[in-house]
Amino acid sequence: MNRFSACLAAVALAAGVATFSAGPGLAQMGPGGMGQGMPGQHPQRPMMRQQPGAAAATPTMPGQDAFGTVQEIVRILEADPKTDWTKVNLGMLREHLIDMNEVTLQADAKETPIDGGTEIAITGEGRVLAAIQRMIPAHAHELNGLHGWSAKTEPLPNGVLLTVTASDPKETAHIRGLGFIGLLVSGSHHQAHHLAMAKGEMPH
Repeated sequence: MNRFSACLAAVALAAGVATFSAGPGLAQMGPGGMGQGMPGQHPQRPMMRQQPGAAAATPTMPGQDAFGTVQEIVRILEADPKTDWTKVNLGMLREHLIDMNEVTLQADAKETPIDGGTEIAITGEGRVLAAIQRMIPAHAHELNGLHGWSAKTEPLPNGVLLTVTASDPKETAHIRGLGFIGLLVSGSHHQAHHLAMAKGEMPH
């Protein structure tokens, strides 16, 4: 091979290398010949707007159970165009919620198994005693007939005696398993009762 032929070969080799190097870049040409990036680079993407983060969220917890209960009732009343605001009595609802707190957390409850169910001596002093005397007889009225139960109360010097029984052995076990606090929360009348009380329709 003479010197001229060697030069031609070198030029051809260089052109081939250049064509090979340009190939991938050309393969990434988009419509209209617009380049979409070099090898090893991601194609350009439109900028995404930042989504609102957790810091922009609004808290939902009221911070206190009774506060949250009254807040829910107020929203219901305000959403009802038939609400008679001359009869609304949220103060009465608040007093009832205080009673619930006293009976639930402060009252003493001594449970004694009896034939067919349980007998519970619910006692306390001062504000707790007053709450027991208001709540337990009213609640026994709601329990009576629920699940076929028989519920009644008798006054005690420092409280109320609640008796709940059933003729079905399975319900007897149910009653005893629930015990004082379980029986206290049984039934679905509480929420409706709170709304009626707030409307001034049902004193406790």
